Amino acid sequence: MLSNPIIHKEFIGLMRSVRFHGMLAAVAFVTIVLVMIRWPSDGLIDRSGDRAREVFAIFAFGLAALVTLLSPVTPATSIVVEKRKGTLALLLNSNLSPVSIYLGKLAGSLSAILFLLLVSTPAVTACYAMGGISFTSHVLPFYLVLTAASLQYATLGLLVSTLTASTDSALRVTFGGVLGLSVLVLAPNYFLQGIEGPLSGLAVQLQALSPMPSIIEIVGTGSIGNQGLVTESGVILKFLIAAALTSVVLAAATLRRLNWRLLDQSRSQGVITDDQTLGVRTARRLFFLVDPQRRKAGIGFFLNPVMVKEFRCRQFGRFHWLMRLVAGCAVVSLGLACVTTMGSEEWGVETIGTIIVILQMALILLFTPGISAGLISTERESGGWDLLRTTPLSTGSILRGKLMSVFWTLLLILCATLPGYWVMIWIKPVLEDQIRQVVVCLVLTSVFTILLSATVSSFFTRTAAATVTTYSILLAMYAGTILIWLGRDAPFGYSTVNSALTINTLAAALSIIETPGFSEYGLIPANWWFTGVVSGIFLCILTAQTWRLTRPT
Repeated sequence: MLSNPIIHKEFIGLMRSVRFHGMLAAVAFVTIVLVMIRWPSDGLIDRSGDRAREVFAIFAFGLAALVTLLSPVTPATSIVVEKRKGTLALLLNSNLSPVSIYLGKLAGSLSAILFLLLVSTPAVTACYAMGGISFTSHVLPFYLVLTAASLQYATLGLLVSTLTASTDSALRVTFGGVLGLSVLVLAPNYFLQGIEGPLSGLAVQLQALSPMPSIIEIVGTGSIGNQGLVTESGVILKFLIAAALTSVVLAAATLRRLNWRLLDQSRSQGVITDDQTLGVRTARRLFFLVDPQRRKAGIGFFLNPVMVKEFRCRQFGRFHWLMRLVAGCAVVSLGLACVTTMGSEEWGVETIGTIIVILQMALILLFTPGISAGLISTERESGGWDLLRTTPLSTGSILRGKLMSVFWTLLLILCATLPGYWVMIWIKPVLEDQIRQVVVCLVLTSVFTILLSATVSSFFTRTAAATVTTYSILLAMYAGTILIWLGRDAPFGYSTVNSALTINTLAAALSIIETPGFSEYGLIPANWWFTGVVSGIFLCILTAQTWRLTRPT
């Protein structure tokens, strides 16, 4: 395996990448800062080791978030880049077997992750030097869990890379899969905890796919919002086994696709409904609410042509796909509404409201950059921007069409996720004002995320780079401030934590819904002012940058 030429190619390419070295420096800096956040400042030794475990907990959660964000990037774009450049055909026609190609790609991806873990060792060494944690009980299991999670995400990324045709779609699908494997698999056990039956047992087994319960067991933070995550011992071994089995299944699926058929995928374009017989057209009119094969009408004079172009050309942008997406969100929201009704007496409406807020925020933060981070960069990457510049459309028309195509999509999704709040108001009418404020936070988050993603997109010529940069900024804003919140009382005081949470709309929504740990912070209306002002600044930067890009060169 060491003589595999793909490993050498991937490794050399990694070492020559300035962006990768910058990423290593950023990870090293962030992990050191995470340790310094809770480093003792009074010069006294904590014999109990509580401070050392607090420092290690902050470090562990921060590094896990970084690995989750960065580890899928390289494998998700590895094979799709080879396809777009035409070099995958050369690889498949070489003397290398598909297994050798796959192992080379996997080893190259894991080497990048290994470097990320290596640059974090100075920070974990400082944690170890404080005492209170051991190598065999804390450090070694933690790095084993991260390595297994990285392998799981790398194999997922390589599989997605064989299924998609562009780097931006590969990143979107991969990040969605990572969210499912790390967070969404925990939801069933959260709702079904304490309930006997086969579904409850299945939910417990399902959460073994996520590294989060294992990390929580290692750092020992049983009180940090992990209800239902750790219910029994041995979760670390279960996760290692589940991650290994998942990686094997994903690798087998990728190897099954890694052949010459990957380059010769024919697909029938179908027949336009308007060209069918009268009987077929009548039947499709009865069975389809929105016929996906019906010829679309011309663009009206009152419509923005750029917006229509985005809806018709963007993947899953056609109206029938939007209807399916909205229907799916509505079904999930109704399910949460049922849970609200059944669990309000046992858990309380506020607890259910916390779950709904977190799920909605996660949907916005995951979905929005995926469709808006490529608004301008995709056009520049594909050459479509030069065509837009030759049209009589003004800069304002182009920008409005781009932004409205994302805004209307996100507005439909938000409207489809509101039934859970209506049920909460019906159960507890005094929450009506709080629910309205939460909805304002959701709308502001959507506007802020759209403008941030579009602004980042205007400065990049590659959609993959714009998408990763947007997700990194959002992670720093939302996860970073939550890490400061975890350090409340020691070493951060109330005013410091309150100032840090002011930029976090998720924290503002949780404080409104009176979630324990957030209810004591007064984040409204300061958070609304901050989000609105920053969104306005992003809009001004985006307008100026778009105007500059439309000027003759």
